Amino acid sequence: MTAPSTFGLSSEARNLHWLLTNLVEEVPGLLSVAVVSSDGLLLLSSDPGRNAQAREGRTARPGGPKGSSADLATVVSGIGSLTIGAAKLMAFGGVRHTMVAMDEGSLFVMSISDGSLLGVHGSADCDMSVVAYHMALFVGRAGHVLTPELRSELRKSLEAESAESTR
Repeated sequence: MTAPSTFGLSSEARNLHWLLTNLVEEVPGLLSVAVVSSDGLLLLSSDPGRNAQAREGRTARPGGPKGSSADLATVVSGIGSLTIGAAKLMAFGGVRHTMVAMDEGSLFVMSISDGSLLGVHGSADCDMSVVAYHMALFVGRAGHVLTPELRSELRKSLEAESAESTR
């Protein structure tokens, strides 16, 4: 995975990028990570280069989710919405985290703040307890800084990066 560019971003945005990079580097077996806003928009990604690959129709690298980080964001947003609806229906309180175990990997979704979500796609051999622990650390450190202003800045930086990669 490649580190996203943080040139021209506020210190809070750079810190959030650093936290994401740290999560990816500290946890073996992570294939893709995405931070998604409450309205389902991708805010931060572990591998922004894959977004350009998907737009150009190139095939995804083996072993990772097909498509782009935006695809992971879509899945994370959908699972988040479904589990929030289920929790309301069952009157069991808010959803803290969700895990989907598949034959060849796992998907983890954790609430950050204000409906924002952290989604992690891990390989089949990743240690789920280590992933959950590091996700909780990320959420604990990122939750208080993920303000509406920062979400807007992150979204604009992704759009600018997208515009540059299509040139």
